[in-house]
Amino acid sequence: MRRTKGQSACAPHHEASESGNVIFFILLAVVLIGMVTVAVRSGGDGANIDGETSSLRVSEIRQYADELSRGISFIMQQEVSESDIRFAHPGASTDYGDININPQFQMFHRNGGGADYKAPPADISAAPTWEFYGHTNMPGVGTSLPDLVAVMPSVTPAFCDIINQQNGYTQRPQDSTGDCVNAGAAQRFRTGATFTAAGSQNNADPATFSVQPALQGCVECNGGGLHFFQVLLAR
Repeated sequence: MRRTKGQSACAPHHEASESGNVIFFILLAVVLIGMVTVAVRSGGDGANIDGETSSLRVSEIRQYADELSRGISFIMQQEVSESDIRFAHPGASTDYGDININPQFQMFHRNGGGADYKAPPADISAAPTWEFYGHTNMPGVGTSLPDLVAVMPSVTPAFCDIINQQNGYTQRPQDSTGDCVNAGAAQRFRTGATFTAAGSQNNADPATFSVQPALQGCVECNGGGLHFFQVLLAR
């Protein structure tokens, strides 16, 4: 084909070269955007994973706390004394006794509370087991007598803050005036144990509980320990 007058023989080559450059820069931009995205996500992975995991665990723990509360209701329907409620299980401390003794009293026996026995999730709690106590009067709950309380000890700050937010607390409740709601082996609601006598019970700091009655939440005790609590029986 003959070229018309003034037509450059190099025009098709220039156009192809320019088109190739445009494609190159587009691909380069896509690669750079991808690298920036990965860098941003990598820098925030710890916080994002912690937050997502804690939110998921909050839902699981609240459901399990409801299951434990229902278990108490099932036991009490059998006209069991509140002092005879028991929390024995092969996975629990032997302080809690034998699950086969008076099974109708037992939270984790099908003839009692019928609740599943679960260990605290390792990603939100440093404790190997839940604990059960009868020595703390939670603010605004029942009378001045100590309540029956389930405790998941030593939880992470992220879990603590999320569950408090979902319960409506405007600050982290404090328990710094007595034994702490998580009092260790000495205060376990064990075989033969009774509730702490009125006047000797642990009282969490009422002024720090923006939600009362304080039936569920996470408290900070002396030394900075963070502990989830669920009131199973108000007294």
